[in-house]
Amino acid sequence: MLNVNNLQQYYGGSHILRDVSLKAELGKVTVVLGRNGVGKTTLLKSLMGLVPIKSGSIEFDGQDLSRATPYERARAGMGFVPQGREIFARLTVEENLRMGLAYRPASTPIPAELFELFPVLKQMLHRRGGDLSGGQQQQLAIARALAAKPKILILDEPTEGIQPSIIKDIGRVIRMLADRGDMAILLVEQYYDFAEELADHYLVMERGAVVAQGLGSEMQAQGVRQMVAI
Repeated sequence: MLNVNNLQQYYGGSHILRDVSLKAELGKVTVVLGRNGVGKTTLLKSLMGLVPIKSGSIEFDGQDLSRATPYERARAGMGFVPQGREIFARLTVEENLRMGLAYRPASTPIPAELFELFPVLKQMLHRRGGDLSGGQQQQLAIARALAAKPKILILDEPTEGIQPSIIKDIGRVIRMLADRGDMAILLVEQYYDFAEELADHYLVMERGAVVAQGLGSEMQAQGVRQMVAI
């Protein structure tokens, strides 16, 4: 579904991504781990076209999207949940969800499935996003990305600042979405236990490069916890 080959990316004179390659497959959760500052968020922003790449290729669903705009990538089926959620605080839950449908006809209904995945959002449909708790905002951000029915869901540290009960709910939804088999999941995560529980495949980054990768079932044996420990 997603094939990334030999990405190079710079900020000014700093070499941020160094020859990064990865794959994300339908029905699988691919987890990217690493300490703070190793380039994980820059990688995701590069995949979504929010920062340009210097060289390398990004192929998604048979299309070369290496130079595509963010909205072209969204139309192609890439859904993104950024670090920090970035919901619209002054808009209602319903309006935030409709932002996920921005390039669809105005009459397109909000998918009922979103309220099955996150029942709290239906209860709070007319509340402003800024009035929700951090965990509820994260659920809203994920639902907004899912509204357009993407072929890949890209999440940047969805457990950051979230209470344990909602972390469990988010993990359950991620696993359910992957197990349906019609979506790929690419997850950047700092919380090791959450990552290990979900990972079908993993990659570890250091200083902008992939230094280890393998099957999620092998993470413990390969000492991945120690690699990413702060």
